[in-house]
Amino acid sequence: MTEAPRALRADAQRNRARILDVARTVVEEHGTQASLRDIARRAEVGMGTLYRHFATREELLEALLGSRFERLAAHAEALEAARGPQDALLEWVGEFAAGAGAYRGLAVSMMATLEDSDSSLHQSCARMRAAGGRLLRRAQRAGHIRADIDETDLFVLVSAVASITDSAPSIAARRDHLFALVLDGLVARPG
Repeated sequence: MTEAPRALRADAQRNRARILDVARTVVEEHGTQASLRDIARRAEVGMGTLYRHFATREELLEALLGSRFERLAAHAEALEAARGPQDALLEWVGEFAAGAGAYRGLAVSMMATLEDSDSSLHQSCARMRAAGGRLLRRAQRAGHIRADIDETDLFVLVSAVASITDSAPSIAARRDHLFALVLDGLVARPG
């Protein structure tokens, strides 16, 4: 019989939350190979504290991605209730796109985790994709988005632009223009 994990003390919970907040910023600035020492220093914790919460870089990235996916799913649900179909989808895609490039250099092993249906990261990614898919289908039913687009098309196109603009600094200045072109390509046209 395995024991249930013990609840973290309040100070340990604060440290973990601070590490994740700082790591999110540092990874956005420097990619997935960001210095763990820099993360610990900026979070004002020792390396031992960082490793107690996240034994490996992959564990830290998994926690960051999982929380990002959960936030995106929750935001999609809030937008669905508060905005019109097209506005909700466009705002959500903009938020997805803004963070899509932050995880450049994501390890192949982490990508495999996304594909592993038993992993918690896969589950949070599936919830996020489903929430984005609902926004897409809602906008399609309202006639705003082409009917031949599915959620895979949407995620691949947005992720591709994010990847290209992050790997080619000469194109980075055109990121917003490229996203606008992709979004414009999704719009349903009369006739």
